[in-house]
Amino acid sequence: MKKLLLIMILLFAFTGATFAAVNINTASQAELESLQGIGPAKAKAIIEYREKNGSFASIDDLGKVSGIGSGTIKQLHDVITVEAEKSAEAPVAPVK
Repeated sequence: MKKLLLIMILLFAFTGATFAAVNINTASQAELESLQGIGPAKAKAIIEYREKNGSFASIDDLGKVSGIGSGTIKQLHDVITVEAEKSAEAPVAPVK
């Protein structure tokens, strides 16, 4: 019984990591293609839109990408995020 419980806990721990949300503001083509309903053409369109127009402000902004409709957005809503890109520079401390 203890072994079964341990196996179940480990299974949930490892599968939980595979369901991390994909940040559409920073995702690579391969990461975007890992999403259900997003193939090479749509992934490329997302990246091109992002490069031309900047970061997505909300998940619903994905609808501005050619070929992506409300059904796709609804399907992906729980597995994508639009976190802001992190700056490569360290924050500067204020001068006193």
